[in-house]
Amino acid sequence: MILIKNGRVLDPESGFDQIADVILDGEKIFKIVSEKEDVKQSDPEYEQVIDASGKIVAPGLIDVHVHFRDPGFTYKEDIRTGAAAAAKGGFTTVVCMANTKPKIDNTETLAYVLEEGKKTGIQVLCCGAVSRDFGGQKLTNMKALKEAGAVGFTDDGIPLRDGIFVKQAMEEAARLGLPISLHEEDPGFIRENGINHGPVSSQLGIYGSPSLAEDTMVARDCMIALETGATVEIQHISSGNSVAMVRLAKALGANVWAEVTPHHFTLTEEAVLEHGSLAKMNPPLRTAGDREQLIKGLKDGTIDLIATDHAPHSTEEKAKPLTEAPSGIIGLETALALGITELVKPGHLTMMQLMEKMSRNPAKLYQLEGGRLQEGGPADLVIFDAAKRWKVTEFASKAVNSPFLGAVLEGKVAYTISRGKVVYQDRE
Repeated sequence: MILIKNGRVLDPESGFDQIADVILDGEKIFKIVSEKEDVKQSDPEYEQVIDASGKIVAPGLIDVHVHFRDPGFTYKEDIRTGAAAAAKGGFTTVVCMANTKPKIDNTETLAYVLEEGKKTGIQVLCCGAVSRDFGGQKLTNMKALKEAGAVGFTDDGIPLRDGIFVKQAMEEAARLGLPISLHEEDPGFIRENGINHGPVSSQLGIYGSPSLAEDTMVARDCMIALETGATVEIQHISSGNSVAMVRLAKALGANVWAEVTPHHFTLTEEAVLEHGSLAKMNPPLRTAGDREQLIKGLKDGTIDLIATDHAPHSTEEKAKPLTEAPSGIIGLETALALGITELVKPGHLTMMQLMEKMSRNPAKLYQLEGGRLQEGGPADLVIFDAAKRWKVTEFASKAVNSPFLGAVLEGKVAYTISRGKVVYQDRE
């Protein structure tokens, strides 16, 4: 048994927010004791006692959008190093995307990812592909993928351009009772991906990727979601207009969810001038006005989830010229601190609301038992010091492709506990 004493305990499901002790027994939370009650700290039954005074104790974070590059691209990341990065960032559960090599459009590759995930200290879940080999034309055997353990479906990285095919995919996902997540960028409007079409792209002498590429697909898919009744997640939303369309779709009754990344609610297109390819991602960082609308969407509940889109690349790949370098950045180890620094500290969200976006709502989307801190619930927790300032200097990930390298952030993970075992402890 583990005793976590004197922490500020947050449960985003019940709204519990008190100084309390938490007792873990194996893989479950045995008891939560308020500060008015007595816990015998010298009781020998406790294998470990963690003093969480001045820290927050919350459900383990859940990231519904990560790329661990395994199989096929393990020089960028593998399941072991990706899980280590997740644990260091306070995440006890992650959902891997299907754009590996081979794609996760078959049960054999899915089984490999899930088995390798079991060797890590956290829960590594995985989506199956929507279309065979990401071709956007033929559905995978979604039923077989579900039976083999897929928790949802996505062709993330490649947009689904055929609306009729999207409708078929949503209907099948709805029949199976699993969410479908969509990468919304119409390549017909894009000349150079990863950089917003605007003043910065003009300064760089390129056209870039306009928000129209995202807006048109979000509008289409929100309406298809309304028609089919499917649970649809709009991935890494970046455009203010897209936020407005998700807001409308929700009002109309569509079961549409939206996620935003920490880099999209933190940075704007100006970051490309400072960080080059380290600020290149799909969809791109957009304008200050778009960023304001993303934050507004988080505040009013239009945007349900914060997900990292953790996308490792090698240093050599990111060193290529801007238009040739791959898009994407790592994010697991800085996500919580960026949420605290950019959302909680300025007063956009409460700490409880941040935990909703990073733990409870992700659990609800994927029908997981986590995202709550309650007696009898899973012993998946993160303990962090919300006021601790730290400089981003190194990563547990294989990759270092982050514009936040060298940044000073607030909020540092002290412990990550997964299924009752300490899988990360800050030694500083």
